Amino acid sequence: MTAADSANPAEGRRWLRRSKAGVTIAARVVLEGIEHAYDGVPSIRGVDLAIEPGEIVCLLGHSGCGKTTLLRVTAGLERPSAGRVLLNDREVAGPNAFWPPEKRGVGLMFQDYALFPQMTILANVMFGLRALSRAEAEKEARRVLERVGLERYALEYPHALSGGEQQRVALARAIAPRPSVLLMDEPFSGLDRRLRETVRDETLAVLRETRVTTILVTHDPEEAMEVADRIVLMRGGRVVQAGPAEDLYDRPADLAVVRFFSSINEVEAVVANGEAVTPLGRFAAENLPDGPAVAAIRPQGIVVGPAGDGVAGLVTARHFLGEVDLALIAVAGLDEPVKARIRGRRVRVGEEVGVRVNSADVLLFAKIGD
Repeated sequence: MTAADSANPAEGRRWLRRSKAGVTIAARVVLEGIEHAYDGVPSIRGVDLAIEPGEIVCLLGHSGCGKTTLLRVTAGLERPSAGRVLLNDREVAGPNAFWPPEKRGVGLMFQDYALFPQMTILANVMFGLRALSRAEAEKEARRVLERVGLERYALEYPHALSGGEQQRVALARAIAPRPSVLLMDEPFSGLDRRLRETVRDETLAVLRETRVTTILVTHDPEEAMEVADRIVLMRGGRVVQAGPAEDLYDRPADLAVVRFFSSINEVEAVVANGEAVTPLGRFAAENLPDGPAVAAIRPQGIVVGPAGDGVAGLVTARHFLGEVDLALIAVAGLDEPVKARIRGRRVRVGEEVGVRVNSADVLLFAKIGD
C-alpha cells in the first residue's frame, strides 16, 4: 500500500476538504415487471421498483439472490426477458427498445475497479470524457481527481496505488462524466475493514454532493444501513421488503429478514388469546393467530441480573467484546443457550443469573414450518 492509505492513514481522510464535486442532473429510474433468466433458470422474478432522482438505494441480499443481475439489467449489460427499464420516463429496455450502457447516461463502478493498467490515472479518468476536447477532458479529470485527493498521482499507473486509492480512482472515473445514474457493484468489498469504513464514508460524501441517483449492490446489511436512503432486500430473485433501514430493522416482513439484519435468539412460543407464552416470559401478540409461533429476541434485549431476578439461568460461556460481553446462558425449557449482550457488568462461567427480556427487542412470527 502507498501514500494515502498506508504511510499516513489520516491522508486518506483529507480529500473531504478538497474542491467540491460538480452537480449532475439526476434521473428517475423505474423498473417494471423485470424478469431475467440464465439458461432458462430464473434469476429475476417480476421486480417492480421506482428510484427517485438523487436517491441512494442499496440492493441487499445473499449471494445468488439476483441483486447484481438486477443492477446489470438496469445498466444495459443484460437484457430482461420481460418488463421495462425507464430513465426519466423513457424506455431504455423493454419490448420497444434496448439501449446499450453508453447511451443510458449511467456510470458504472465494479468491485474490481476495472482500471486500465497501461493507462495513467489521469488517462483512466479521462476515458469517459471523450466527448470533450483533450484540454477540456484533462481539466475536468484533474478537477475530479483533486476532489478525491489523488490529483498528485495523476501521472502514476494503477499498480502504484493501494486498493483504497484505486477505488477512489474508479469513483473519479465514474462521476467525471456527471452521469444521471451511478451503478455500483460491491465497490468496497475488496478493502480491509478499517479502510472500507473510511473510503465508504468519503464516497458517500461525494455522492451526496453530486446528487447523482445511485444504486449500490452489497451483501453487508450494516453497509446498506449506513449508506442508503432506502434498502431493497432481495431473496430468490424477488424483492422481499423495501424501505428505510429503520423499517426493515424494526418492522421486518418475515423471520428471515430479522435473521439477515442481526443475530437473534429464536424461541418457541404458543399464542393464545393475543399473548405469546415462552420459557422466557409472556409477550403481547395481538396480531397473531392462536397456535405455534417463534419469538425472535435480539441479544441486547436479554437483561441479565442476579439469581432470582427473572427466569433462572446458568452462564455456560462468556466472550469479551470490549464494550460488552457476549454470554451464553442455559435456561430451562430451551434447547439452545440464550445469547445475551451484556453492558455494565461482568458474568462468570458457571454463575447462576436471572434473565429478563426487554419486550422492545422481541419480534413475533407465526410458525409456518422450517
